[in-house]
Amino acid sequence: MSTASVPLPNWINYGLIPVLNLIVAFLISGLVVWFIGESPLDALVLLLQGALGSGEGIGFTLYYATSFIFTGLSVAVAIHAGLFNIGSEGQAYVGGLGCALVALALDKYVPWYVTMPFAVIGAAIFGALWAFIPAWLQAKRGSHVVITTIMFNFIASAMMNFLLVHVLIVPGKMAPETRTFLAGGQLPKLDWLMGVFGSTIGAAPLNVSFLIALVMCFLVWVLVWRTKLGYEMRTLGLSPTAAVYAGIPYARTVIIAMLISGGLAGMMALNPVMGASARLQVEFVLGAGFVGIAVSLMGRNHPLGIILAAVLFGILYQGGDALSFDMPNITRDMIVVIQGLVILFAGALEYMFRPALVRIYQTFARA
Repeated sequence: MSTASVPLPNWINYGLIPVLNLIVAFLISGLVVWFIGESPLDALVLLLQGALGSGEGIGFTLYYATSFIFTGLSVAVAIHAGLFNIGSEGQAYVGGLGCALVALALDKYVPWYVTMPFAVIGAAIFGALWAFIPAWLQAKRGSHVVITTIMFNFIASAMMNFLLVHVLIVPGKMAPETRTFLAGGQLPKLDWLMGVFGSTIGAAPLNVSFLIALVMCFLVWVLVWRTKLGYEMRTLGLSPTAAVYAGIPYARTVIIAMLISGGLAGMMALNPVMGASARLQVEFVLGAGFVGIAVSLMGRNHPLGIILAAVLFGILYQGGDALSFDMPNITRDMIVVIQGLVILFAGALEYMFRPALVRIYQTFARA
């Protein structure tokens, strides 16, 4: 019997294996740091201090994690339905247009807490609409969703550049961006969150979208594991043939799953657009859609695991900035290498240790 089909306890699948992958990734990263003449231990301390050593550092870490939670959930929902949505980057980009249009329309007339629900809906609808065509092509024409979503990332980038340069740009300004939203279109910072622990977030743009992301985690858990639609999605993901034989409508389930996935990706835009910069800018997604793939895989496509993986990547992003400042030999490119190693072992090689763990577990189980 293949080790891939041998059942293991959840504490091994969702706890031990990710931890082992992470340890190996950091050990190899430490070797890379050592090869360039720096102390791996000092680098780790500086990275953790930069990410978690102050209220401001924690604020930046959670800010990055917020974006990764949305895109991680987006990828996870699609994976549960047997789809690999690589278009979260483009869907988040177009979602930014949705929430920006709402903010531009309402910020003069209503407070932020009235604008926010409409912005959430606008971002989700625009992201879902951008996922609809790849979903329809997969469901009705058999076009592989990986190819179509990748292509739609490029189309989204070109379209948004055109809109920001020629349509939404402030007259007389050079920067391709919208006007700054008024207070009614800005999500407030979570100063009180650090205040609970006697600290402040300083200049960190941690905002209300972090709480929205946590709510979405709960709703995704309810959807996937506590609803009929979630059961149909998981059945389709495990065996499309069995799902169709059982009467589950293939096309409808694929399209709905991709719409939900695109909507979650679109909501990622709330964090940088309405929370951090208070305006729509070029390339505000900054690769969060692709990081979401690693976050979802490392979190085993479960909302709780996605939160933990997103925080980890938030630590790498924020701590990496501080590390490259304090250790000039460790450039930003080196930080990308470390992040890539984590993605490699947590995603591409996530089952590297599984055969050995299966043998060890079976040995102790028989004893």
